[in-house]
Amino acid sequence: MKKIASLLLFVVVSLSCTTDVTHNDPAIEGLKDGDRWRARDIHVELLPNQNLRIIGQTRYETLTLVTTNKIPMTYTLGIDTAVTATFADSQTGVTYATGFNVGDGEIVIKDYDPVQMTVTGTFRFNAPNVGDNPAGGPVVNFQYGNFYKVPVIPAL
Repeated sequence: MKKIASLLLFVVVSLSCTTDVTHNDPAIEGLKDGDRWRARDIHVELLPNQNLRIIGQTRYETLTLVTTNKIPMTYTLGIDTAVTATFADSQTGVTYATGFNVGDGEIVIKDYDPVQMTVTGTFRFNAPNVGDNPAGGPVVNFQYGNFYKVPVIPAL
């Protein structure tokens, strides 16, 4: 009887779990220093040289990711100043940025849709505090970052 009850409980729990996605809204989000972070205002700028500038903003914070192309691939951070991640807090004046041999991580473009003009991908990075501003920690860490079907606009 215990085995039947356990099996029945397992079946009920298994059936109640779902992985259906109910929202497919454009988004930029991730874990910032271990806490959930989600941009309220998002867009991607397609620069004249075909670089992408992915921008997500909250009330005081701006996350900017820059790639050297719109081609789906992995772009490594911390190697040069062409592929970068920047996080700025306008309230505290703290800015974190990757650059030439500074910081590490990656931006992965998974899909660039030229018809719908959207881009989807992932990111993760560690970026040091630019100028060692004491209002912020020495490094900002983003993990499990995602940008999903973010609208692309041509930069002026």
